[in-house]
Amino acid sequence: MADTYKGEFYCVKCKAKREAEGNIVETNGRRMAKGKCPECGTNLNRILGKA
Repeated sequence: MADTYKGEFYCVKCKAKREAEGNIVETNGRRMAKGKCPECGTNLNRILGKA
């Protein structure tokens, strides 16, 4: 089971902060949450920091 992150993401297409939920992935020692915008469906990314 993958970890999930629930919080604020910034949607570049809407130009607004949105509450969303996304899966946590790790790339090059950094944790990142990936989700979808609830308004427009665009992919959202948020860097969480080093693991």
